[in-house]
Amino acid sequence: MKDWIDDLNNLLPKGRVSVSQEDILDHSHDAWSVSIKTRQQGKDDFFPDVIVYPQSEKEVSTLLAWASESKVPVTPWGAGSAVTGAPLPLTGGVSLDMSRMNKILNLDQKNLTVTVQAGIMGDKLENYLSERGLTLNHSPQSIDSSTAGGWVSTRSTGQFSSRYGGIEELLLGIKAVIPSGEIVEIKPAIRASMGPDLKEIFLGAEGTMGVITQVTFKIFAVSENQIYEAISFDTVLEGIETMRKIMQIGLRPSLIRFYDEDESRHVTKNDSFSGCIMFLGFEGISLVSSAEYQTAIGFCKEAGGLLLGRELVQDWMLRRFDYSTIEKIVSKPAGVAETVEVAHFWTGIYATYYELKKTLAEHVDEVLGHFSHAYPQGTSLYMILLSGTNREKSPAEAEETLRNIWKTTHKITSMTGAMAAHHHGVGIARMPIIVKELGTGMTILQLIKKAIDPSNVLCPGKLGFSASKK
Repeated sequence: MKDWIDDLNNLLPKGRVSVSQEDILDHSHDAWSVSIKTRQQGKDDFFPDVIVYPQSEKEVSTLLAWASESKVPVTPWGAGSAVTGAPLPLTGGVSLDMSRMNKILNLDQKNLTVTVQAGIMGDKLENYLSERGLTLNHSPQSIDSSTAGGWVSTRSTGQFSSRYGGIEELLLGIKAVIPSGEIVEIKPAIRASMGPDLKEIFLGAEGTMGVITQVTFKIFAVSENQIYEAISFDTVLEGIETMRKIMQIGLRPSLIRFYDEDESRHVTKNDSFSGCIMFLGFEGISLVSSAEYQTAIGFCKEAGGLLLGRELVQDWMLRRFDYSTIEKIVSKPAGVAETVEVAHFWTGIYATYYELKKTLAEHVDEVLGHFSHAYPQGTSLYMILLSGTNREKSPAEAEETLRNIWKTTHKITSMTGAMAAHHHGVGIARMPIIVKELGTGMTILQLIKKAIDPSNVLCPGKLGFSASKK
């Protein structure tokens, strides 16, 4: 046992520090398919020496001030549901589990804001709001296994982002503890012309700049009218072009998802389904949402789209948080399943889709693709990779295949100019490409890191930073 663990036990209240092997193992792997494979092999490549469960900002402050002085690495942990290795410690030290800081602190129904501690689970927050006729309208697939702080740290987005935006557009204020132990607050504001938006220092920083302890979000009244429709298209290009027209004319669909032919058979649960399928949804005031719906359907019909009704979308809405297909396959020793999300402008998204579809097919049995999280300028692309024939014979072979999938993806996005990540973040999976992705902007990031964390104790080695102690 490390000598400094005794110091930590004396520093914090009783029950905050754990060195149990079960806790350490649980904090050595997340939901990244590669991490699941290493766990199946009994390989703990990234394990902490100790787990700390703070219950207040003061305790986080005390820990970080001590860690900076003692040169002990600290890696924040939300719920461990990241699919990129984001919460895994590269250099040991402390895994800072925020799960006990999980309270709803304030609900302002007139200004439509809610303030919560960073460790609150997404489904708990949404259920609390729903009981009061409200909603956050942030619905990542991992809502029941992810935290508010994790959303902000990884710059997440949800299934209704085309209308309500990603977490960065829902975030109004933030409190965090920086490595010196100082508690900093960027107070909630609807907008402020007071220099740079300092929330951005912590948004998407994956714990490298500070430990997020509290956030304030926008919230919304539940819409009075919701309209859904499924539309089939003959080709991927027809669907992408229709998405572009819908977004660029100024419509704001709450739901717009377009599936290629292979994934359409999965989403309809119909192996004989032919063609591609789009899910559309509009909500809000009845007159406005109905007008938006009719306009969007006009574009679909012009492109040869065939209306299939709302039942397929309603069925998907009931199971949209279901991740079991991936989980069941990966849980098998030789099972290979992975998800990769990228993004591009409209001019480059089809070429990116085509190259990924063709090249990734060399590694797995099925490559499924859908386009979602659309913007006037472009869209994200989500690839689901599945192997059901057990071409791999062991967890080690499956791990190798998964690592090759990531190498291939990075090569293709670099070639086509696509953004290498849309909403799953960097973690370990995208470490090889982040410096190239950020380009000369990495200089600014490194300067900020050096100023905020001169001892390099927060997540050393992550986000393209050095892993060495200062």
